[in-house]
Amino acid sequence: MNGNLNPSARFSVAGVIDPDAYAAGTYATDWIDMQKWYALEGIVMAGDLGASATLDAKIRQATDGSGTDAKDVTGLAITQLTQAGSDSNKQALINVVQGDLDKNNGFRFVQLSMTIATATSDAGAVVIGTDARYGAASANDAATVDEIVG
Repeated sequence: MNGNLNPSARFSVAGVIDPDAYAAGTYATDWIDMQKWYALEGIVMAGDLGASATLDAKIRQATDGSGTDAKDVTGLAITQLTQAGSDSNKQALINVVQGDLDKNNGFRFVQLSMTIATATSDAGAVVIGTDARYGAASANDAATVDEIVG
């Protein structure tokens, strides 16, 4: 680790589900190319969950950036967050490394998928890319990143 680097040179916003009040449904980040990263961390953020609402999140994998042959990554799903379980305003983390993917069958792209069920709920998610394989991590920021200061 080089202590002289700004954090934005090591960590990047690789994907995002903007925080919002979401109706029941599934929402996902864009597909992220794992060849650019040593690891990713998905951060799922539950805001105020609606009455009887549930929130599930998982990592999916695909063979290209358009989601061809998409399937779940085994073992990379959170325990369901629920309004009944007092999970409003909590977070869950999902770590992703190269070895989690079905690389033998050409899977190298991932996305974080979040599903809200039963009631409209406040939620969002961010996928952080860690230690880019080439160059500064910020060179691989999601298109929604507007500014880096410092």
